[in-house]
Amino acid sequence: QVQLVESGGGLVQAGGSLRLSCAASGIIFSIHAMGWYRQAPGKQRELVAHILSGGNTNYADSVKGRFTISRDNAKNTVYLQMNSLKYEDTAVYYCHTGLWETTGYWGQGTQVTVSS
Repeated sequence: QVQLVESGGGLVQAGGSLRLSCAASGIIFSIHAMGWYRQAPGKQRELVAHILSGGNTNYADSVKGRFTISRDNAKNTVYLQMNSLKYEDTAVYYCHTGLWETTGYWGQGTQVTVSS
């Protein structure tokens, strides 16, 4: 019933941009905090950005000033605009509901690859 579907990943050169989308269904989207996480091979999963139901945001230090999280409650969709991409941003990016990594729902992930 609950489904999170990410899209927008791909291959991009360093310095370029991508916009990820996560479309949610089966939940009352507007009351949920939403997050983007990422995991690269050999590294632990890390929080990239959160957006609360009221619109407040927070970001990992590594992406501040480069990434922007936003949401469109009318479309049940959360976005991650990624600018000035670096090789170190290469990872699988996951959409998640809620504030705590150990609860909530996860999407299947979308691959972002940044070439140097």
